[in-house]
Amino acid sequence: MCVCVFAVALDIEKCDLQCQENNTEHYTEENGVDRLIVRRGRPFSVLLHLRQGSHAQPGTNVTLSVETGPMPCRESGTKATFDVGSAVDESCWSATMSVLTDDIVCLTISSPADAPIGKYKLLMGHINGTSLGEFVMLFNPWCSRDAVYMENEEEREEYVLAQDGIIYRGVPPRFKELAWTFGQFEPGILDICLRILDENPKFVHDAKQDCAARADPVYVTRVLSAMINCSDDRGVLMGCWSDDYSFGVKPSYWTGSEDILRQWNYTNCLPVRYGQCWVFAAVNCTVSRALGIPCRVITNYDSAHDCNCNLLMEYIYNEDNKEIGDDSIWNYHCWVESWMTRPDLKEGFGGWQASDPTPQEQSEGVFCCGPVPLSAIKNGELTMKYDAPFVYAEVNADVVVYVTKKTGEKRKVLENTKEVGHHISTKAVGKDERLDITNLYKYPEGSEEERMVFEKAKHHNKLAQKSEEPEVQIKIKIAKSTMIGTDFQVFVVVKNNSPTTKTFLLLCYARVQHYNGTIGEKCGFAGVPDLKIDPSQSTATPLTVEYSKYGPTITDDRMIKVKAILMDSETRKFYKEVKTIVLDTPPITIKIAGIPKVNQKLTADIALQNPLPVPLQDCIFTVNGVRLTAGQSIVQKIGTVNPKEYAATKVEFAPTAPGKKKLVVAFDSAKLSNISAFETIVITD
Repeated sequence: MCVCVFAVALDIEKCDLQCQENNTEHYTEENGVDRLIVRRGRPFSVLLHLRQGSHAQPGTNVTLSVETGPMPCRESGTKATFDVGSAVDESCWSATMSVLTDDIVCLTISSPADAPIGKYKLLMGHINGTSLGEFVMLFNPWCSRDAVYMENEEEREEYVLAQDGIIYRGVPPRFKELAWTFGQFEPGILDICLRILDENPKFVHDAKQDCAARADPVYVTRVLSAMINCSDDRGVLMGCWSDDYSFGVKPSYWTGSEDILRQWNYTNCLPVRYGQCWVFAAVNCTVSRALGIPCRVITNYDSAHDCNCNLLMEYIYNEDNKEIGDDSIWNYHCWVESWMTRPDLKEGFGGWQASDPTPQEQSEGVFCCGPVPLSAIKNGELTMKYDAPFVYAEVNADVVVYVTKKTGEKRKVLENTKEVGHHISTKAVGKDERLDITNLYKYPEGSEEERMVFEKAKHHNKLAQKSEEPEVQIKIKIAKSTMIGTDFQVFVVVKNNSPTTKTFLLLCYARVQHYNGTIGEKCGFAGVPDLKIDPSQSTATPLTVEYSKYGPTITDDRMIKVKAILMDSETRKFYKEVKTIVLDTPPITIKIAGIPKVNQKLTADIALQNPLPVPLQDCIFTVNGVRLTAGQSIVQKIGTVNPKEYAATKVEFAPTAPGKKKLVVAFDSAKLSNISAFETIVITD
């Protein structure tokens, strides 16, 4: 019971904020019931206990005040004073009073659905009122008058209340699932999320204006996009894409947001080292859900990074086949979508809004991106706030390849309108399955609508036409098994569909690759200077990729990019095919023993086999789960594991709440890391 005791006018002895009842009614009981946490637009009740011998009479004149921020002000909406009346008014702060007994009075207080979120004081009286207590106000997806209202209850359960989820990585069709613990209701996390708002430069510069603007989820979402990274401020995470993680940990180390947020808070806002796109997005999702904004993490495969905002991925090569330019295509890129109306835009642009906390390009002088309506991206409405051209290019840029000669002449050799933006994915509602939402961002590739949208986006390009079978086809085929630690082959298949025999120069390279498109060391090469293929015939050229060559430089993403370049010896026409291989990893086995009941110990037997031909050193299992591991990660150090042997451990834990929970296990070592798995456990009372 949350109680404030005092002696004031009206002979009030104490105020009971009824935290248990109110928090349950406002879907905030998962935060705990030791403080009052409510959602705007929904009434809450407090009990006034009068001193012995005092009596409350119906019609007693009572005035209340609420205020938020360091400089509360009526004009900015951060302070309101109102008399207790006979009925509540949903459009503004209001209250009614009922007498329960001779010495207990119930106040029912109603807040407007557009009140600023944050920490509030509740006072009685006009000026210098006496405190009745404090509470936290959140956005309210359950209120139809709130800008974040979400009608479907299952979606609210998923996008507001779910404390764990799945983030997709890898390369289609080999999607890699990463179970992530958001933990937005874990003890102390809400206060850390509110601190993030208070550390943002807009609050530091003008606290009154910033606190007033927190009524708008568009504003809050944009602040979070900037504050989750530390590029311009005292933000949460520092990014690193160099594979040098000195003074921090690999981005792949993290499997939940809680440890990141606690570390940032504990170190007085020093940035946590290090994050990459999925980590930035997951922490953003945690903070958004904690504040009451429906949010989900999405993954875009073959995601473009358009540096000059011309909606083109321009790859420029010199005559030595060396690439020049800054544009890049990431194998995948993660950002978040938040659900809200957009009263700042013309009608029709509410719903899911994309925003991106990964620092890539500046927006209005700050490293942030969005929120921008998905409907604006799909329909090429690039004047819509915020950062529509950048997000549009991520999912729908055209790819153009040029060759620059020593004379300075630049010649276009290839153009592809279908390479960027595929299999845009998020976790399905209520299921541990992948949901493809590509249709929310773009019309089908090559369709007339998609090309018309590209024209609307002010890029000159002809409508896609159905093409006949190409004269020459080139494909890259990979082996069924590409387990890390093994040698394997890929084949470059070339088919001649022309009526004459052709001779080609074929070059095929394999290089280690980072998920953001950065290319590393070469780990395989095959070349055929005079490849002759008869009409309607095909040939397959093998390329062997050896662990001895890729092993020393392979990144935690375990990606290898294979590129085949084919040149017709007679016409000098170029053909290109590229395929990214994500190496397979050994599974983590998780076996749960015990009866899954609240406060009863369970044991997890965990194991992983070393697939490498060399020993694994510094092997560690990290285990966590919301309401399973007491809010902390369990770290088990295994040491060295020889080839073909198993890293194995036992972990004990006791669930503290009923329901469906995920136990997330991650494996890390000096030569093999970024491997995780999860086991879903249904806990009963």
